[in-house]
Amino acid sequence: MTTVDDVSRPSRLAGPDEGISIEELALAARNHALPLEALRYDVTPVGLHYLLIHYDIPELDADRHLLNVDGRVDRPLTVDLAALRARPRVTRRVTLECAGNGRALLTPRPVSQPWLSEAVGTAEWTGTPLAPLLREAGLSTDAVDVVFTGADHGVERGVEQDYQRGLPVAEALREEVLLAYEMNGAPLLPQHGAPLRLVVPGWYGMAHVKWLTRITVLDREFDGYQNAVAYRLRTSADDPGVPVTRIEPRALVQPPGFPDFMSRTRVLRPGPCTVRGRAWSGHAPVTSVEVTTDGGLTWAAASLAPATPEGQNGQDRPDDDGRWAWRSWRYEWPATPGRYTLGARASDASGRTQPVEQPWNRGGFANNLVQRVEVVVTGEH
Repeated sequence: MTTVDDVSRPSRLAGPDEGISIEELALAARNHALPLEALRYDVTPVGLHYLLIHYDIPELDADRHLLNVDGRVDRPLTVDLAALRARPRVTRRVTLECAGNGRALLTPRPVSQPWLSEAVGTAEWTGTPLAPLLREAGLSTDAVDVVFTGADHGVERGVEQDYQRGLPVAEALREEVLLAYEMNGAPLLPQHGAPLRLVVPGWYGMAHVKWLTRITVLDREFDGYQNAVAYRLRTSADDPGVPVTRIEPRALVQPPGFPDFMSRTRVLRPGPCTVRGRAWSGHAPVTSVEVTTDGGLTWAAASLAPATPEGQNGQDRPDDDGRWAWRSWRYEWPATPGRYTLGARASDASGRTQPVEQPWNRGGFANNLVQRVEVVVTGEH
């Protein structure tokens, strides 16, 4: 008899000389990263925002879509999208980053979606806060975790499952957590979770469950696959690890000049150059960004822009202070002929700073290693 084990391979690490496989290439073609030149946008256009789809994009009818709230609650609820839209409406500007961002840069390389450093984007998410809905349902006094179930269904390492992620009750009750039905002022697109998704500001993307169908309150920690097996920081196959949660601080450089097609090495003319980029953290506000032009031997302070976002496309400003969105920064560099390696590192108010050498973990998660941007400044003005 054929079982799911016959089609689902276990987690593994690439060999010393092993290149990207056809399977990984298929994942990379199916999902996509942010083109780094798009860091120029305060709010990422929907088609440029990073995208990771674990299984298939489900076919859902917004007019018939229902969200069920059950488990350890006093009053189980079933609400449709119209009822959610009738509740208080909030827009928050939030930076999302995939937990596996940077995975392909690790050695040995975890075999999975081969992200470099561009699995990120910032959108204005509109919806209704989750916490009032949970309070309306009446959380039991023994409530521990809140589980979010999406309509996407598949197999990972032999486990057939709906995509599910759990949050501790205290996190689920944060006022900034949204049940979102719009992205950048328009209804969600199918690939971004239409008609309803979860947005958990500050957490890596795996927590922002798309195609949301059910919220279940448990009197124990959730032990489903995506919490207990997949998204954990572990150093070996038998290490139970610790859970992946909030986004580590990161700064990215918007590559200056123009690129070589294959290598993506940047080419610049000599003269004054404003190096720009974005910085963010899910733990605490970013407090500083430093820039290197020599691969990390020396660092200089960049100018960090205020966090408060302005509205876009003539819309009102988001209903927040920009805490959960990236911040822009700039650095004035007198570029002279030669070869350079640019990078930037962010620090936040919790004391976290991006590492120059990245600690390794088996899943390739939370890799906030300083980016390297190779630049050639020509001798031509």
